Amino acid sequence: QEQLVEPGGGLVKPGGSLRLSCRASENVFKIYTMGWYRQVPGKQRELVADINSGDDAYYEDYVKGRFTICKDNAKNTMYLQMNRLKPEDTAVYYCNTAPNILSWGQGTQVTVSS
Repeated sequence: QEQLVEPGGGLVKPGGSLRLSCRASENVFKIYTMGWYRQVPGKQRELVADINSGDDAYYEDYVKGRFTICKDNAKNTMYLQMNRLKPEDTAVYYCNTAPNILSWGQGTQVTVSS
């Protein structure tokens, strides 16, 4: 069973930066488009950005220009560099394929607050 591990969250002040990482098996990164999702209490989980096997990236408008998604295939790791964070970015962040077909990991909490 594929396991997705998402370390890297934390508390950061508005305007600050964080980098999230997602580890998965080599085959997952080679075969599937991978995405970062986020969820706040009471709302549905939403896709934030994704990257395909050819490294083409897609971003939701509200993170475009602030977040960068990338992969290191040698390390079987995907990253989400988050800059100029806003309080509304506060959420639990998850990685999965896009669209999601794997079991969800535990996610990582990102809190943006002064």
